Amino acid sequence: EEDIAAFKDFVAPEAAAAAAAPAGGDAAEEAPAPAAAATPATTATAAPARDVPPEFALMPSARSISQSAGVDATVLEGTGKGGRVTKGDVLKALKDGVYMPPLAAKAADAAPAAQAAAAAPAAPAAAPTPIDVTIPPITTDSTYEDVPNNNMRKVIAKRLTESKSQVPHFYTTVQIELDAALALRKQLANNHDVKVSVNDLVIRSAALALRDVPEVNATYNPKTNTVSTHDTVDISVAVATPTGLITPIVPQTSTLGLSEISASVKDLATRARDGKLAPEEYQGGTFCISNLGMFGITEFSAVINPPQAAILAVGGGVKTVVPGKWIDDEEKNASDAKRRPTVKTLMTARLSADRRVVDEATAALFLSSLNKYL
Repeated sequence: EEDIAAFKDFVAPEAAAAAAAPAGGDAAEEAPAPAAAATPATTATAAPARDVPPEFALMPSARSISQSAGVDATVLEGTGKGGRVTKGDVLKALKDGVYMPPLAAKAADAAPAAQAAAAAPAAPAAAPTPIDVTIPPITTDSTYEDVPNNNMRKVIAKRLTESKSQVPHFYTTVQIELDAALALRKQLANNHDVKVSVNDLVIRSAALALRDVPEVNATYNPKTNTVSTHDTVDISVAVATPTGLITPIVPQTSTLGLSEISASVKDLATRARDGKLAPEEYQGGTFCISNLGMFGITEFSAVINPPQAAILAVGGGVKTVVPGKWIDDEEKNASDAKRRPTVKTLMTARLSADRRVVDEATAALFLSSLNKYL
């Protein structure tokens, strides 16, 4: 309250000067006009000379600082190359109080030009030329033909579906060198005028292997849950016919020679394709062989033909580089021929077996015997 009382008669200097002006009269008119408002000590209004276009007058860092400060730094004399304004130029100007027009004023100067440009009538845009596009009709329908199954294919479909769903298949595979068998074929043809196929050799070798491992030469009866091993080896050979796959039987296969097997298979295959087989010639059998090597198939898995316990799927021979034999310390003086890799013709044979009849060890014994004979 004491401070308020002390400033009770205080009058601002500007108010006192305004009150004294009318009283001065002519003296006020003769007095020189008051000086304009003080301006900063330094100004930079003249457009500096540069060797670069105006849009490149500011270095990126200088542009960022000037925009942050809200001033137009293009009026400064740049110390950069070609007269460009650098970051240091802007910082120095801001520190020294150099006048730079605000960016808002520059935008205001540009506004009339923009308004004038907007006021000018725009040229009418050219009307787009319509394009006539013809969309071809799309249909997802396709032609097809329903072909009813013949009796043979119905039986095949039923039996193999039951086999795959009810018989516990397992598979064992071996790669067999065919070079010796191929050499035997040439020898028989050249010296004895006997022509046999690789398939004949496979059938003969499988028959001998079944004789050695009779557990694979068996059938299974699901009604009585019994396994029957057979004294004779009767191999069924899969033959493709126009009406479906059929498996004619080569009876007493293990007792036949190569020439007899070859003649029997040719006769059965011909009559199978002509539909002239008797039922007893394709019903039964103790083992089955399916060979697709002549079609370029290297390996596949066959479906067991019940009640048989196994089927052998045979692929074609493929030339393969085989590493040389391992030479241990005791054979350091062995010939180089044993050490070198060689090219062998390898055939893949895969046995599909019924696990209720044949176990893995038995299947391995059979394939080992087959490999030995081939």
